[in-house]
Amino acid sequence: QVQLVESGGGLVQPGGSLRLSCAASVRIFSMYGVGWYRQTPGNQRELVAAITSGGTTNYVDSVKGRFTISRDNSKKTVYLQMNSLKPEDTAVYYCNGDWGRNYWGQGTQVTVSS
Repeated sequence: QVQLVESGGGLVQPGGSLRLSCAASVRIFSMYGVGWYRQTPGNQRELVAAITSGGTTNYVDSVKGRFTISRDNSKKTVYLQMNSLKPEDTAVYYCNGDWGRNYWGQGTQVTVSS
């Protein structure tokens, strides 16, 4: 059974920073890609950033230059460093990976507001 546990969300002012973590309880972590998605009420989940097993990253245009995805295979954890946050970044952020089937974490709320 795979579990993904996100943490690090919260309330931050515009221009601030947060670092999200996604810890995976899987036997083999390093060989799989992981993505961060976000969702606002009434909208579909949007892929924000992803990282492959080899460390290749990609980002949605709206976060390029502000967000950085990284992974620590020794800790089976993927991070999303979010800088220069904007109110439009407010959403529930989810971690996602495919270990035979698609797995999602429970989500962590990020609120950007003054």
